[in-house]
Amino acid sequence: MEIAGLPLHPLIVHAVVVFAPLAALLGLAYAVVPRWRWALRAPLVGCALIAVGTGFVAALSGDALLDAREALKKLETVDTHIDAGERLRNVLFAYGAVVAVAAWRLGGASGLVSGRGARPHHGGMPDRVLELALIVAAIAVLALSVQAGHSGATAVWGS
Repeated sequence: MEIAGLPLHPLIVHAVVVFAPLAALLGLAYAVVPRWRWALRAPLVGCALIAVGTGFVAALSGDALLDAREALKKLETVDTHIDAGERLRNVLFAYGAVVAVAAWRLGGASGLVSGRGARPHHGGMPDRVLELALIVAAIAVLALSVQAGHSGATAVWGS
């Protein structure tokens, strides 16, 4: 997988590096500050979709890069990066599912004078569990983004 002769993997991971942490930070704000939900819903869902999509493409393109360059398979740092990248990809899929449910279920008031954008607030234990799931998943995305990025940089540039 190449674009203009460049391997796709190092190009696409930059989108993951931006959108995965951004989606995680938006998810944390969405869970913790209910009065901002009306404004955060669309950016959260959009960033999460981009993060999931680019994470999936990064994993596919990483596999293609590994197949194209057999010498990479012998490097221990590449194995570490592969493991971290696969964990991040899997957590991004789970995070995307949690975000979808949270965007649908968690309501809140609108910041608009007209009241447009307001969603009914269900409340109760299911909302608390969903907020907690969103927080835990967002923290996992942040941690694994750092781990995958650092291991990739180490594989390319050394320690």
